[in-house]
Amino acid sequence: MPRLSLLRSSAAVLCLVLPIAGCGDSNQPNPAAAAPAPAVTVVKVTAAEIKPATTFTGRIEAKNKVDLRVRVDGFLEKRLFDEGMDVKEGELLFVIEKGLYQAAVDQAKAALETAQSTLKLADLDVDRQTQLLQRNVVAQATLDQVTAKQGEARGNMLAQKAALEKAELQLSYTDIKSPISGRIGRASVSVGNFVSPSNSALATIVSQDPIYASFPVTQREMLAVRKQQAAGKGGEYVIYVQLADGSRYPSPGKIDFLDNTVNQGTDTVQVRALFANPDRVLVDGQLVTVVAEEGKGESALLAPQQALQVDQTGPYVLVVDKDNKIQIRRVETDVARGANIVVRKGLAENELIVTEGIQRVRPGQVVAPTEAKPGA
Repeated sequence: MPRLSLLRSSAAVLCLVLPIAGCGDSNQPNPAAAAPAPAVTVVKVTAAEIKPATTFTGRIEAKNKVDLRVRVDGFLEKRLFDEGMDVKEGELLFVIEKGLYQAAVDQAKAALETAQSTLKLADLDVDRQTQLLQRNVVAQATLDQVTAKQGEARGNMLAQKAALEKAELQLSYTDIKSPISGRIGRASVSVGNFVSPSNSALATIVSQDPIYASFPVTQREMLAVRKQQAAGKGGEYVIYVQLADGSRYPSPGKIDFLDNTVNQGTDTVQVRALFANPDRVLVDGQLVTVVAEEGKGESALLAPQQALQVDQTGPYVLVVDKDNKIQIRRVETDVARGANIVVRKGLAENELIVTEGIQRVRPGQVVAPTEAKPGA
């Protein structure tokens, strides 16, 4: 009996405490209900006119590229340029010591003068012996002998003249000038070193403007273009270059060369386009994406590339609906257009997609969206 009374007393105490506790909880705020909606940045899906395009991997090539090489032996006396500067055609760049070659020119000039004097004397002798023969004073054999000496003197004079031209040519090789206008690279030899024709190039000059973009095109792509043009469906193509950061080089190019042979290893034909390059943005040897774009456009939806997410199912974006709730939307994409990407399926114009704060939200969650300004 005492034990039963104790149980009844405990039950009565619980009945009194629980209602009091319940009343206290009803006055406390709910942390989950008070938490603010996470902030996200959204961008509106826009419609724009795009043009069908095909991309290729290409290389930038200088229109002209020259290795400066030595033609005569000697010590390098001067370097008259700063590495990486622009040089003009005919500009003096290197100077090799001239003393030995200048002496050879002086010696050749002296030998030529001697030969010219000998020829002049031989000419006079022939004239004299001719007059004497007309008077029957000397025999024909005498005239023949002086005529032969005259020919020998003339030949010697011509040889000395050629020797002088050679000496002057070698002297001119001591001045190494730029054969083209362009930008010069790093000098491979310092002043004071001995150089000779067996050395590697002293420096390399590449032209900057205009410049080429070379890219391979498969036979299948070539045939597809020709069939479209034959059917009247394909228009003219404009060639663009897409840089490493995804931006498009502003000036379009024009195809100026199509190779006449097919690479048997890759079954491709090399195509080359010419671009204006006044700001030196395109550099020889640079890897770029070449975009061949048709002249006719079509309407398509554009979305920022940073909004695109990928999982095992495929690409998707997070859409903010009219109730500010997050929805997952599966999409089908096409080619990139700068910072945007073409969306073929899954989105509608003017829908809001999340670009910043993606990691803080989940499907069905209410958010506080802030629309980014165009171009932000």
